[in-house]
Amino acid sequence: MIEHKVRVYRSEERLAREDQLAWKIAAVASDPVEVTPEVTEMVINRVIDNAGVAAASLNRGPVIAARDQALRHTPPSGRAGATVFGLAPGTRVSPEWAAWANGVAVRELDFHDTFLAAEYSHPGDNIPPILAAAQHVGLGGAELLRGIATGYEIQVALVRGISLHTHKIDHIAHLGPSAAAGLGTLLGLPTETIYQAVGQALHTTTTTRQSRKGEISSWKAYAPAFAGKIAIEAVDRAMRGEGAPSPIYEGEDGVIAWLLDGPRAQYVVGLPGPGEPKRGILDTYTKEHSAEYQSQALIDLARRLGPRLGADLATVRSIVIHTSHHTHHVIGSGANDPQKYDPTASRETLDHSIPYIFAVALQDLDWHHERSYSPERATRPDTVELWPKITTVEDPEWTRRYHATDPAQKAFGGRVVVTLAEGSVVEDEIAVADAHPLGARPFGRAEYVAKFRRLAAGVLTTEKQDRFLDAAVRLPELGAGELGALTFVPAGPLPTRSADGLF
Repeated sequence: MIEHKVRVYRSEERLAREDQLAWKIAAVASDPVEVTPEVTEMVINRVIDNAGVAAASLNRGPVIAARDQALRHTPPSGRAGATVFGLAPGTRVSPEWAAWANGVAVRELDFHDTFLAAEYSHPGDNIPPILAAAQHVGLGGAELLRGIATGYEIQVALVRGISLHTHKIDHIAHLGPSAAAGLGTLLGLPTETIYQAVGQALHTTTTTRQSRKGEISSWKAYAPAFAGKIAIEAVDRAMRGEGAPSPIYEGEDGVIAWLLDGPRAQYVVGLPGPGEPKRGILDTYTKEHSAEYQSQALIDLARRLGPRLGADLATVRSIVIHTSHHTHHVIGSGANDPQKYDPTASRETLDHSIPYIFAVALQDLDWHHERSYSPERATRPDTVELWPKITTVEDPEWTRRYHATDPAQKAFGGRVVVTLAEGSVVEDEIAVADAHPLGARPFGRAEYVAKFRRLAAGVLTTEKQDRFLDAAVRLPELGAGELGALTFVPAGPLPTRSADGLF
């Protein structure tokens, strides 16, 4: 691993291309290193994970709209096009629109993988655009594996090294470059071409975090799909010889100077050296529960704490969750968003409200991707009574552990202090979610498959589930043109959008 120092350069300093971060990312992407067996296994796990979440979201409004948009864009003559979740494998659309539709389906339930460090991310968002491009040009499983491994590697490196949220920039600004790099690996493009695509993708996917603040809308699901779509378009332009702003990260008027830490900024981004395997995916983790990742451990803690408190939670006077800066300020009471305590708030808002999530998990001793967010559940009188009693506070120790580099120290949980009406106190804490690699029940292949079947139940027949899983586990063996097997068609008809758009 090489630690690359990144800073802003004045125009007269003339930073050489080879010394720019975008070029170094492109050099990693163009390095023809083989994918290790353990990375191969984890890529398969995440392909399964994405598909399960997508299956469960097929009938949701944002997914219906994105799918309908994609159907308006057929592939050009001479190209295979790409599949869309829910549609027959023979129904093909242009790859950027397949990335769009499938990206929304994967992201809609906030239920796939995560990586948290200086920034936040869902690295599984790299898979839809890379898979779509692979199907479109008729590549096989070996090329797809290499592309996905690069997407994860670059995503993890950027998330470790550069904070976006500090400056209210949305995390898709790391996804555009990582997806472009993954596409470059997939297609075997030269470093120069990938460099231009990475720069274009960064320039066009730098947006604000308002998509995850206040009244959160369906755009939260669309934003990563947008980055994947833009990455494909950036690669297409770069392949045609079109360039990008340069240096995009380090320039005097570049992203770092004006949108991040400013002209005096100093970052360190660690990237694999030549010939070094891409192992970043192994540091990422998935979700057992359909909610923001920082709530995963706290849902598990609520399920454990509930029986200790008994059935009558009306005796609870207050619940204070001592946790990290991020949890407190993004999904906790420190966000100062009244919507996080509103029973009529959108699903997207509720899945970023730890007071709501903790209240429901404490009462139900369970979490479900649909039932736990239903209007009937959110407006239940005993929940509406308990919910405002739950607040968060930032604890420096939990913030330190959130940013720790030692895996044994890194934690995304918190300490919960419950004060009852008669004054007694019940306390408990949890460091990582049960499904985390260091948790009580770490996810392995069996758990990924079980999650897929649980989410696909009632949507896909058992035979169709088996067919998809068989293709996924054989990913390294799939030949040219066989990646169309990595999709599925539901048992019943899909709903269509009632309102027409422009397309």
